[in-house]
Amino acid sequence: MSINIVLFEPEIPPNTGNIARTCAATGSRLHLIKPLGFSIDDKHLKRAGLDYWDLLDLHIYDNIDELFAKYKGAKFFFATTKGKNFYTDMKYEDECFIVFGKETAGLPKEILNKNEDNCIRIPMVKNERARSLNLSNSANIILYEALRQTGFVNLV
Repeated sequence: MSINIVLFEPEIPPNTGNIARTCAATGSRLHLIKPLGFSIDDKHLKRAGLDYWDLLDLHIYDNIDELFAKYKGAKFFFATTKGKNFYTDMKYEDECFIVFGKETAGLPKEILNKNEDNCIRIPMVKNERARSLNLSNSANIILYEALRQTGFVNLV
């Protein structure tokens, strides 16, 4: 039983480190899509993930097409502030993928347009200045909903 978290071109080391820590603590896999805005050896990345790195099931890809080709037929969800579906409206399943965009730009429009029915969002107030939640907070919110729906298998 595992949920897959995908970070498309992440830019901020502490966000990726925090998400890595959550993935390690929940038995979820973390997939990173290059280019990364930091070195995998970055001290801020390591500090945010604390001593959980040896528990992490980490996969790195040169581009998102490589990920899609490797997991043809898998269920993918795409987190975006532009999604028409609330993240709670979807049915998550074992081995599904939840894809998050880079902190400054989100996911490319081409990906969102091709996957409109699987684009999800976290509800927020309507305000131009409150554009989005922090990436690691968003990943945690949606990941825990997926884990709840799948029964918190292997978690105590």
